[in-house]
Amino acid sequence: MVMAGIVVDEKDLPKLKELGVKDSKLLTPQQREQIFSKLIKTIKRYKIIKISPEEIDKYVLSETTNLNWLEADKMAEIINSLKPDQVIVDCPSNNKKAFANYLDCKITVKTSLRCEHKADLLFPVVGAASILAKVTRDKEIELIKKRIGINFNSGYPADPITKKFLKENWNKYPEIFRHSWSSYRDYSEGKKSKNQKMLGDF
Repeated sequence: MVMAGIVVDEKDLPKLKELGVKDSKLLTPQQREQIFSKLIKTIKRYKIIKISPEEIDKYVLSETTNLNWLEADKMAEIINSLKPDQVIVDCPSNNKKAFANYLDCKITVKTSLRCEHKADLLFPVVGAASILAKVTRDKEIELIKKRIGINFNSGYPADPITKKFLKENWNKYPEIFRHSWSSYRDYSEGKKSKNQKMLGDF
């Protein structure tokens, strides 16, 4: 999993729209690549964090933490590093208030925090950060494919090619999978879950 944050002067916010910035999911890989190269020259600062499957599993399989808290901890790490005056984050939790309170406790710099659902769609500054994360994530996926010599396509759980790759290789390359991923556990535990809960990409 990859997360990113950017800092941009308010006066430069219109430039993000001029670059074509929007939620990364609404852009093609080619569009994201083109915007990425221009974006990093436009913004003041940025920080990208790569989170390993092992670290994700530690949070998800723990009795005291979960994926939302992992994302909050990494958001706080990005915020504390970039030190922005104002922050808008894309809230992954249904309970926006609880998530905001948890995140606020982790932030050590003076800033104004705003948590919103679908923030990457509603705010260009968050959409810009999502582009940095998505482009970086896709590059990491390509590196894995090159390393193991197998094209498993997108790496997303709904992808038929990824599903086939997982079925045939879950025990050959365990280090690249989230072991807490329900699709992985279907094979590692030798059973199918009746209530699958997808955790997302690698």
